Amino acid sequence: MRRPRRRPPPHRPSCLLRRPEANALAARPALSGKAERFLREATSDARPRLEQRVAIVVAHPDDETLGCGALLPRLGHPTLIHVTDGAPRSGDDAARAGFGSPDAYAAARRAELGAALALAGVPTGDAICLGVPDQGTVASLAATALRLVPILAASEVVLTHAVERGHPDHDATALAVGAAARLLGPDAAPAVIAMPFYRAGPAGSWIRQSFAPGAAPTVLRLSPEERDLKGRMLAAHASQAGTLAGFGAADEPYRQVAWPDLIRLAQDEALYDRHGWGVTSAEFDRQAGAGLDALGLEAAR
Repeated sequence: MRRPRRRPPPHRPSCLLRRPEANALAARPALSGKAERFLREATSDARPRLEQRVAIVVAHPDDETLGCGALLPRLGHPTLIHVTDGAPRSGDDAARAGFGSPDAYAAARRAELGAALALAGVPTGDAICLGVPDQGTVASLAATALRLVPILAASEVVLTHAVERGHPDHDATALAVGAAARLLGPDAAPAVIAMPFYRAGPAGSWIRQSFAPGAAPTVLRLSPEERDLKGRMLAAHASQAGTLAGFGAADEPYRQVAWPDLIRLAQDEALYDRHGWGVTSAEFDRQAGAGLDALGLEAAR
């Protein structure tokens, strides 16, 4: 999560694929067997332990808590991947948070992650950081996708970000997951389940943890106990308190996505054009396209 920083008025971004009209996506597509089982068990009132091999691939420490914090304690075989360490190399975020360097900020975020995961009963050693520079994931899209291939090959389900023009690292992480799944092919790839985080709303607002119009999501409605746990996990990410205060311990919506959806960038305004999070939407599109081309996936676009 990043604290906002004002930039000049945004331009209307281009897109890798044009987003279809909302009514074309209104009906829920047929779920794969892996996705159907995951979503059914994840949201069951019985709250069973999930025995599928689930990879959670997110951009920053704290994204796992926002996206699926209440679900984490029930995952029997999780693999947690953070693409970045959550500390932009410019040092500006570190300084605003009271740290002397990006390395010190990253270490603090790693300790906060450990505290949050301990509350969920997930060993910190189960979390892997790929070390891509924060706010620079799109520049490493091809390399990140290739590193994810063996992780996804060992998984039945992968949870990742929705592509929503909220944060460039979120969108690039989703694209890398989609590219890795595409490289594996339909028989070997896991079911890809998206989680919404935030996107641009009207009049400078943010829309938080709500999918853009499309197929109806499957929602984990949190019990009071789950909401309390998630709230304590969010509080463990103390350096992000200012940003996380706008979210709260919300319900957890999920939606299966397929390859075209994973590389479809909304034409809506990008929050990263408002706030200066390392790359503009126009530059993001250029770098994302180059990354997909490098993987030989240009025909899919």
